[in-house]
Amino acid sequence: MTFITIATAPKPFTNPHISTIQRNALQSWLHLGPDVEVFLVGDEAGMAEVAAEYGVRHLPNVVRNDRGTPLVSSIFNVTRQASSSPLIAFANTDMLLLPDFIEAARKVYGQIQKFLMVGTRWNLDVTELLDFSLGWDERLYTQAKTQGSMHPPVGSDYFIFPRQCYQNIPNFAVGRPMWDNWMMYHARRQRWPLIDVSMHVMVIHQSHDYSHLPGNRPPYHMPEALNNIKLAGGKRRYISVGDADYELVDGQVRPMHLTWARFWRSVEVFPVVKIDSYFLAEVFFAVFHPSKAWGEWRGRLVYKLRQLMGKNNA
Repeated sequence: MTFITIATAPKPFTNPHISTIQRNALQSWLHLGPDVEVFLVGDEAGMAEVAAEYGVRHLPNVVRNDRGTPLVSSIFNVTRQASSSPLIAFANTDMLLLPDFIEAARKVYGQIQKFLMVGTRWNLDVTELLDFSLGWDERLYTQAKTQGSMHPPVGSDYFIFPRQCYQNIPNFAVGRPMWDNWMMYHARRQRWPLIDVSMHVMVIHQSHDYSHLPGNRPPYHMPEALNNIKLAGGKRRYISVGDADYELVDGQVRPMHLTWARFWRSVEVFPVVKIDSYFLAEVFFAVFHPSKAWGEWRGRLVYKLRQLMGKNNA
């Protein structure tokens, strides 16, 4: 039995650069050793051929939304059904993983039964197939440190959790905003340790454009993004890596060191992570971010007025 199953939902392998970075990611995962099993979930162009080439499991039968985008809930379900490992990981197919990914998972799993491991990524420009000969991980670590940059602690490009967790989740569209934030929100709400391993795990994001999306633009304002926000229960359930309440220190899972910034942020998110009151979350957000709150409320009012005017003119 493998220790961890890494599932991913690749983009089509038709774009040369996307194909290159996805192949690099898969190679890095496969070089993590025999305790790792890799699943490609979905049936995008070129996926079956790449799965056969690298000898990884291909799970094509995934439920999609009306726009053809795989649902995270289905990805998790088919992965759980096809695997027997105690831990399940999801990672975006542009992420390079190093051996510290597995080492940290082992340390956490040995201490806690239910948890969610997350972390901040490093961004690195990669344009060609990488060399995975002996010492590949050390070379990538050095390259990321010298040529890359650390991303802000917002969303997470990977998750590790025990297989008994996240058995019922909303039908989020994968690759669209907010579902990753909901994962972290749910962990906090369930009182599972949300563990930030950023200081001990280097995960490298291979930078790319958005040519696979309409208009070559990020997905933040796409209808699927708005639907993900709705499924998550609204913007106030936005929990990020910076809201993790535990960290990995010298191999031990410990409560996050409290600073003034963390204290005030914990006050701000208290209504959603402790008592699940969206009304109070809106009030607290307005107190902490009055300009943003006013902008949101004004936008909602304008939208409602336009709807009302449209009905009256019909």
